[in-house]
Amino acid sequence: MKELDELRRELSSLDVELLELVARRQKLVAEIGRVKSTAGLGTRDYAREKDVLGLARRTAGRLGVDPDVGEEIFRILIRTSLATQEQDKVATFGKGNGKRALVVGGAGQMGRWFARFLASQGYEVEICDIRQELPGYPNQPDLEQGRLDQDLIVVTTPIAETAEILKLLGRHRPRGVIFDISSLKGPLVDGFRVLREAGCRVTSVHPMFGPDTELLSGHNLVIVDVGVPEATRFVRELFSPTMADQVEMSLEEHDRAMAYVLGLSHAMNIAFFKALADSGEDAKELARLSSSTFDAQLDVASHVARENPYLYFEVQTLNAHSPRALVALLNAVTQVAARVLDGDEQGFVELMEQGKAFLAQRPEDRP
Repeated sequence: MKELDELRRELSSLDVELLELVARRQKLVAEIGRVKSTAGLGTRDYAREKDVLGLARRTAGRLGVDPDVGEEIFRILIRTSLATQEQDKVATFGKGNGKRALVVGGAGQMGRWFARFLASQGYEVEICDIRQELPGYPNQPDLEQGRLDQDLIVVTTPIAETAEILKLLGRHRPRGVIFDISSLKGPLVDGFRVLREAGCRVTSVHPMFGPDTELLSGHNLVIVDVGVPEATRFVRELFSPTMADQVEMSLEEHDRAMAYVLGLSHAMNIAFFKALADSGEDAKELARLSSSTFDAQLDVASHVARENPYLYFEVQTLNAHSPRALVALLNAVTQVAARVLDGDEQGFVELMEQGKAFLAQRPEDRP
């Protein structure tokens, strides 16, 4: 019988072999990506992904491995492969070679993301951040006194601060394309107007992803044309090498949707962890006894609790459509409580049926 240490050495050797195979797979995937780019083919092939995942499940089952485990391993490999192909494509077809970009608020989390993204496209990136410098990038801490002759200016500061920065830029009339990434657009209307009247090329985007995102496939980039189509076309082309889904909306449509997509979901999770905190129950005990539904909700709520509370407050208070969404949440919780406290089984069932019918309208998830 083999000793434990010998078995562990065999396992470690096998782990190395597995990673070497993954590395070989990644090199092959990179070559496939280059071939597809040369042929003008899209980076993502959903039919091929379905075949790969099907093969993973069948092979896992044949080898006595849980098919779900086999599928999950290959989903991770597919995401990694797509990220590699997307990064290669951005670097190859990026529009920034020989151009300069300024990221205002560049030391913040999303500012760092845009600095990396633009650098990967070949831009010479500078940042403007009064709070701190970002290693590896030149910093001009004073926007008023600094140079504004870049080809592109991206404003990644908090919403209220962005509103003032756009007006300041309008007074200086920079020649480059300007866009913000704010979660709300209504508070920026005056800034957009000042820039338009100054003859500046301005547009607006809302990245529906966070600063840790590496692969843009499956993520939306909302583009809001604020009256300068040339600038909007520039942004479309800037993100065309990526796999982000570009969604164009009017300013009014955007903020109305964000009252629910962001405001409602944030408020619901804040209410959830506030109710737990006020319950008097022990958090560790609840976690020990939790269900799959509770675990899933707790994961989302935990993510929300770690976010910037000042930004979340801005999302709630600066959106003119927030009151409608918050009242809808309040009414919904009141209806659920009423059905339960009244013992109204039929009314409770009807609430769930309404929800099921609404959620059934969502498009099916892609592989």
